[in-house]
Amino acid sequence: MSEPGLRVEVVGAGDGAAALGRWLRRVAPARARGVVTVAVVPDRRIHGLNRQFRGVDSPTDVLSFPAEEPGTLGDVVIARGVAGRQARGAGHALETELRVLALHGLLHLLGYDHERDGGRMARVETRLRRKGGLREGLIERAAPRRSSGRPAVRR
Repeated sequence: MSEPGLRVEVVGAGDGAAALGRWLRRVAPARARGVVTVAVVPDRRIHGLNRQFRGVDSPTDVLSFPAEEPGTLGDVVIARGVAGRQARGAGHALETELRVLALHGLLHLLGYDHERDGGRMARVETRLRRKGGLREGLIERAAPRRSSGRPAVRR
């Protein structure tokens, strides 16, 4: 990649795509370098990915797929319907929920794993979501319902 830093490509987020990409670049840790793609997809698509890569036969909110090629961090896939329901449940806009999920997915691409790191990812997520003006993060909100996934694909 010719330019240093993080490049965020957002697909499927409609009019909010550019704003989500700018926000994620602004709050990302300084060590985040390369290209990340954030794809907002229908629930049925993430359901299939969750089944294929984690062996879980249900939709989930976010999946992260680390890349193996230099200069590319990987892909963050977000379920639009799940995100909408979570946004309503949390009392905020869909755009806010997409930020919560995109940040969580990015941290997984950077190697953090809240299921195994003794709270390290939770601390980083808290710091960055505060920097980005988010009231809460995914780990804080959902910690009691977490289950272990396969290491190559992180939720």
